[in-house]
Amino acid sequence: MTDHPLDPRDETQPHDVAAYRASELGSRPPAAGVPSASYSPAPEPRDWAGGRWAPPEPTPERWFEAPRPVPAQPVAPTPRRGSGAGTVLAATLAAAVLASGGTVLALSATGAFDRTAVPAAGATSPAGTSIRQPVTLDESSAVIDVAAKAGPSVVRIVAEGVDPNSITQQQTEGVGSGVIFDSNGWILTNRHVVAGANSLTVELKDGTRYTGKTYGVDTLTDLAIVKVDATGLPAATIGDSDGLKVGELVVAIGSPLGTFSNTVTSGIVSATGRRIDTDGGELRNLIQTDAAINPGNSGGPLLDATGAVIGINTAIARDASGIGFAIPVNITRPLMRQAVAGQPLQRPYIGIHYQQIDAQVAKEQKLPVAEGAWVQADQTSGEPAIVAGGPAANGGVKDGDIVTKLGDQAIDTLHPLDAVLSQFSPGDVVPITILRDGKTITLNVKLGVRPAGLG
Repeated sequence: MTDHPLDPRDETQPHDVAAYRASELGSRPPAAGVPSASYSPAPEPRDWAGGRWAPPEPTPERWFEAPRPVPAQPVAPTPRRGSGAGTVLAATLAAAVLASGGTVLALSATGAFDRTAVPAAGATSPAGTSIRQPVTLDESSAVIDVAAKAGPSVVRIVAEGVDPNSITQQQTEGVGSGVIFDSNGWILTNRHVVAGANSLTVELKDGTRYTGKTYGVDTLTDLAIVKVDATGLPAATIGDSDGLKVGELVVAIGSPLGTFSNTVTSGIVSATGRRIDTDGGELRNLIQTDAAINPGNSGGPLLDATGAVIGINTAIARDASGIGFAIPVNITRPLMRQAVAGQPLQRPYIGIHYQQIDAQVAKEQKLPVAEGAWVQADQTSGEPAIVAGGPAANGGVKDGDIVTKLGDQAIDTLHPLDAVLSQFSPGDVVPITILRDGKTITLNVKLGVRPAGLG
């Protein structure tokens, strides 16, 4: 993205905090379109004495027990004709009832009826299926642990610059978030948080402030890396975003509205592999979450239940609630490695146009496989399938090939070609498995450097 941090129409940008900023950072007039006050309705009085709950009827102590039998009174027998067999049967039944009542009372007295039966490990139901024991997750404790573990590694980034839309060159200020990924002062954030900034101030959870500088920006996604001159900083644990499951607990930490530093919200993974269009361009392969993400959260981490970073919060859906997006952390790994090694931030380039294959595409085009990347010309721009002189052309890839595997990773709907490719570095020689004319072949392609202006 190349949008300025304070475009009020861009939901992905950090919030202008002129109306909210704390006094220690100075005050500036609020930007156009940003409200300077909030409204809270007056609480309605409640008549706690108005209603009365009727006292509940007492519940018997053991409602499931049989009534206590009343001792039978002796009755003088009256001789009857033909009553031999019937008398014996009635006496037998009476004795059984009395005996069963006594058994119920005895078991009840020992508390046997109060126990919950727990099937043994590996037990089976009457239908022959295995019984799965319920697993209880204390979500509150998990979120508390994540906040305690990852909170110190989350920073607030104040970016100051000049409003490019202002004729008078008015100074502007935006606030976003970031996460320390290396203790020697390396911070991961969003590109739109630092874009156009003349100066950066990085503030830790304990209030310590450092002057930061933008080390580099990503040419593929909305990512950037900021460096501060410090050592021994609390670095976050970097997780694995490839193993995410829909419904999994996630936690977001950041500085919503630019003032509420280290705010913790929780939710779930709503979906993966999302694609959205923003004012700065298209973003793909995103994590969708319902954890509350607001302006100012941009650049902050999305964490799993262990406190490991699995994404970088980057955007929210306009005119919606509970729909936020994060860049998977596995896409950021090459950038982090390059930064720590002192290398420029670069993305790999293969030089092809392709269509992701799914069941519908395979059916319509009568393709031999239902997954993969079908190399073909760009239907919108008309650009050729293979970029002349590019890495794919030099490696022998042809128009109409179907890429089924890149390296050791199969290409499918959960692992599209561009997402898998982003985890390599320029200069890597990568084996590419393709399907051509019904035959499977493997080619070795040396990846190039992705052009900065490529869409």
